[in-house]
Amino acid sequence: MDKAYDSNDLIEKLKQQGLIPVIPPKTNRKEQRQYDEHIYKERHLVECFIGKLKQLGRVFYRVEKLMTNYKSFIQFAADLIWLR
Repeated sequence: MDKAYDSNDLIEKLKQQGLIPVIPPKTNRKEQRQYDEHIYKERHLVECFIGKLKQLGRVFYRVEKLMTNYKSFIQFAADLIWLR
């Protein structure tokens, strides 16, 4: 989640469920809380990669009907993105 979801209620609910919230605090927050910046950067990389995959219409609209073919095309698309 990003800064828009930085609320004490949501963070407490996540902690009650046994999750570690990795939500950066808003800049106007009175008490800045700590979060793991490294994990947040990794999450951002994954989101950017998924966004690049979605640019390929074949992945986004799931043209392939069989799971093995779909998985193979995602692997192929990931290889193409990596080679750029």
